[in-house]
Amino acid sequence: MFRDPLRATLRDLEGVLGRDLSPLRPLLRVALAQGGVVGAARGARQVALGLRGASGEAPGELASVSKPFTAALAGALVGRGALEWHAPLSALGGPLRRVPRSVTAWGLATHTAGVPTHPARMGLTTFTHFYDPYTSMTPDEVVSSVRRWAQPPGRYRYSNLGAGLLGLACAAAAGEAFSAEGYARALRHEVTGPLGLRVTPDRPLAPAGRVTGFGPLVGAGGLFGAAAELLRFGQAHLAGQLGPAWLDARRVPGLPAGVGGIAPGWFARGALPGGVRWHDGVARAARAGLGVHLESGAVVVVLARGGAPLLGAREAVPALLQALLGP
Repeated sequence: MFRDPLRATLRDLEGVLGRDLSPLRPLLRVALAQGGVVGAARGARQVALGLRGASGEAPGELASVSKPFTAALAGALVGRGALEWHAPLSALGGPLRRVPRSVTAWGLATHTAGVPTHPARMGLTTFTHFYDPYTSMTPDEVVSSVRRWAQPPGRYRYSNLGAGLLGLACAAAAGEAFSAEGYARALRHEVTGPLGLRVTPDRPLAPAGRVTGFGPLVGAGGLFGAAAELLRFGQAHLAGQLGPAWLDARRVPGLPAGVGGIAPGWFARGALPGGVRWHDGVARAARAGLGVHLESGAVVVVLARGGAPLLGAREAVPALLQALLGP
């Protein structure tokens, strides 16, 4: 008898999330049209399921779902007094002394520091280095770009440049080199190592597609990890292992439709301070999403092959993520 893999996947997810998910079959089909992984965890129950040839255990490209990890690193450094959320980042000294005093770790983690979305050079490198638009930058050039283009803070403006600078600043605050490699060591020492997570900037040996290079902006989108690792990361937040900052979602000017607040590393919706925290992201050949429902205790992950389509349902992955999380 024919076994519908989409329906079977939804039934397995229902066993974790505890509600009827059958209406989501069309959305699941579109979101994972090229294959991928969808997973959920609640309490002691957890599943990570591959579709269209994808392994549920294989590491995926996290794209901007890297940002909650960078925010968790910042929170860990704040917790031990090595970083201050609201102090000028320039107070860390060294290469950061040139950063405008209006730029803080909190502002960078919440996209309210007044920093542009991308370095100005990306207008060119998007075409000349499609899969590596940031790799030609040096860490010092990241600082120079922020110094030149930063505007007054306070308004939401999504920024890969800012999140990347935060990752470098966290490396410096942790006593590591001001570099992508220093960020990787700090993340492993402060966050992923203590939690036992295999989430890393190291590219998989056999990635599903060509991966996107983030160079010194690795903290904005350059991490890789399997669905099960992301579920455990979400559950660590719920268990209070990663500090309180992710719960402090605030309404600020300029938030896009559907976003009720912004916390370090996370978007928020629902009745604050509760509701849902999530982040999603798009790389050249992959899409990702991770969400946590504070009331139900559900954690949901989606790792999809293929970048955002030029035509059709560009928002299928975040829509699936939100639908699985529920109201």
